[in-house]
Amino acid sequence: MTSDAQQFASDNYSGICPEAWAAMAAANAGHAPAYGEDPWTARAADAFRNLFEIPCEVFFAFNGTAANALALAALCQSYHSVICADAAHVETDECGAPEFFSNGSKLLTARTEGGKLTPDAIRALAKRTDIHFPKPRVVTVTQPTETGQVYGLDDLRAIAATCRELGLKLHMDGARFANACASLGCSPAEMTWRAGVDVLCFGGTKNGMHAGEAVVFFDPALAEDFGYRCKQAGQLASKMRFLSAPWVGMLDEGAWLRNARHGNACARRFADAVADLPGLRLLFPVEANAVFLAMAPDAMERLRGLGWRFYTFIGGGARFMFAWDADPDRIDALVRDVRAVAGQEPVARLRPEPARGPGPFETPTAQASQSGTRSSPISSS
Repeated sequence: MTSDAQQFASDNYSGICPEAWAAMAAANAGHAPAYGEDPWTARAADAFRNLFEIPCEVFFAFNGTAANALALAALCQSYHSVICADAAHVETDECGAPEFFSNGSKLLTARTEGGKLTPDAIRALAKRTDIHFPKPRVVTVTQPTETGQVYGLDDLRAIAATCRELGLKLHMDGARFANACASLGCSPAEMTWRAGVDVLCFGGTKNGMHAGEAVVFFDPALAEDFGYRCKQAGQLASKMRFLSAPWVGMLDEGAWLRNARHGNACARRFADAVADLPGLRLLFPVEANAVFLAMAPDAMERLRGLGWRFYTFIGGGARFMFAWDADPDRIDALVRDVRAVAGQEPVARLRPEPARGPGPFETPTAQASQSGTRSSPISSS
């Protein structure tokens, strides 16, 4: 296997889709005003308003950690708390950024099945309201969850109703929001403000863009002074058009949804091909573009020995992510190798190509980065 062969360790491994690339190239013609005053940023914001069918406020950030942290900070004071799942990316994989940018808002975590919050879990964490405890202010859900499961519309409506009952705001971490829309076959509006979501962080990086997430406020009043937060946090790009223009290509051409549908279909292709193998087990339902596979440790090491990269998690699961450009032939090659290490086919037939010079599979650092020695049980990275 060559060092540049397509891998399924993360959808962040993928390149830039043609629609996003073409829009960025078009934005590169000549000069344009800086700091978001350019026509491309205005077009992108209007494209979001058309997509969501509402005059929402839209801001652009470089990555999901900044988008989530700043959005939550906009909703919270330092004495507030944010209710989230124990597996939430804001809790396990953002290095304390939500607490940092909110000047100390506490994350209250609920034990969940597959990262899904429930109304009962929210009520349990919000029941304490005395002055000695951080005041509950926000609920955040990840859609899809860090295990690749999707909240149904009824799930979201029930959570939103609970939030309204308790006086809480509802934030959605949508790093793979497009995959959730593709999975349910619903409109972005149905999954967000019509269901009761107040703020969405809409991910683009994992779905075909080079960088960039959109923070979408469905209640403009909640966005007051958010631009100052972006500037203070280093998220106000001077050449903003190169962060916003790819969104024009993604939204105007429908690539955001096509890309997600392809990733979801590829995840299902892989899952269907390996789910019946003895000694293997799907850890979670496959509802988006992620497959979590329980494998014996020696089988995982043999699979790595064949050149495949993937993250492992507590409980023995291997995670495979399928991006907008996932190649069905490469998926079938992975299936063959999984069958081989599971004892269904001789590994000798599938021996990887000799490395052509130093490659990423030969370095201790690269091996360690995929070894699964991570502190969090699951991740949306």
